[in-house]
Formats: sequence, structure tokens, C-alpha cells
Amino acid sequence: MLRSQQRWLIGLGQSFVLSVLISGVGFMVAPAVAPALALTNEEIAAQVERLQQSNQRWLQVDLSSQRLYAWEGNTPVYAVIVSTGKPSTPTVRGVFAIQSMHRTARMRGPGYDVPNVPWTMYFHRGYAIHGAYWHHNFGTPVSHGCVNVAVDHAEWFFHWSSIGTPVVVQE
Repeated sequence: MLRSQQRWLIGLGQSFVLSVLISGVGFMVAPAVAPALALTNEEIAAQVERLQQSNQRWLQVDLSSQRLYAWEGNTPVYAVIVSTGKPSTPTVRGVFAIQSMHRTARMRGPGYDVPNVPWTMYFHRGYAIHGAYWHHNFGTPVSHGCVNVAVDHAEWFFHWSSIGTPVVVQE
């Protein structure tokens, strides 16, 4: 670690601890423990119940209905139709937290290179919730694993959320 960097641990309830690396250039948030990728449906449901019993802001991605919900505790405050990963490139299931936020980002991978992706919020490795200006097939899984949102709705979620906001991705 460079001398100008500091590491901070931030608790987000019982199951989240994030490590924040602060340097002279900016900051990034990375999980101090591996995110819960191998959770059972029951374990994810237990996390949802815990979040609903709080007054915390959190996001829920429902893969089966292709919906993204913003919650404050047990009160839904916003919901939209999204496009998640297609069968060959599925969206990861589990309980995560927003790790970084970017007004625009360039996304590249096998078979795609998309500049200026608006309102991008990474929640696990290369998986993000972001605006999609290149299609209008919301409600249909078409992405490479990200959660595609109409640009105006993505902006709302971006301004409502913050680093550390829990993200639950479930069937």
C-alpha cells in the first residue's frame, strides 16, 4: 500500500463489511470478504427479511420478473422493468453492495465495446446496474450479465443510491 493510501473498514449490518481504499487520486470500495455468491434461495430470503426490518435503503433485482426495486426498509419507493443477463451470460445471484459509481463508463468484453454507459453502479466485479441507450427490450434478458435500465430510470437509481447500498439479486 502506498503511503498516501489508507484502508478503512465499514460495517453494513451483520453480513457486509467493505474495505475502502482511499488515495490521493480517489477512492474505490472492495469487499473485505467474498460476496455471497453461493447463497441458497432461503439464505437470500433471510437477507431480504433482515433488510425489510431495517430502515436502510437497498436495491432488489428480481430476475424472474425482470424488475429492479428501490426499497427503504420494507417500503418500496421505485420499481422499473430491466433487462438482465441472457442464459449464456447470466446475472450473478446473491447479496452484494454497490462498490463504485460512475456517471459514465466504458464497458468492454467478448463481442462488445460500449462507450459512455450512463449512470453505472458496479456491485460485483464487472456486474453493474446501468443505463442502456442501445436497446429498448426491457423485460427481456439481453445483457452480458449487467442489469440494463432505461437511461432516465438509471439516473434516478444512481442519485438515490450510494456506495455501500445493498443489492440483492434473486430469482
